[in-house]
Amino acid sequence: MKESVQVTIRPIGNSHGVVIPKPLLLQAGLSGGVAEIAVEGGALVLRKPRKSVRSGWAEAAAKVAESGDDALVLGEFDNEGDKELTW
Repeated sequence: MKESVQVTIRPIGNSHGVVIPKPLLLQAGLSGGVAEIAVEGGALVLRKPRKSVRSGWAEAAAKVAESGDDALVLGEFDNEGDKELTW
């Protein structure tokens, strides 16, 4: 088991917090300012955020649009009564 450090749980408004020593953050690769926290097996686990599910989608869509390959596959279609609506 890795070496552990005791920290104090302090009230912060309606929540509580701990100060995480910088060497532990650096060792875990968590110096970027954002982390995920979860409860696993009765322990709080802090880890690097996973990539967003849609990470890179905007850039990929921009490349497709730049190449001109963004034509509608099904074409446009209306819902019944759309022609009577004022947009």
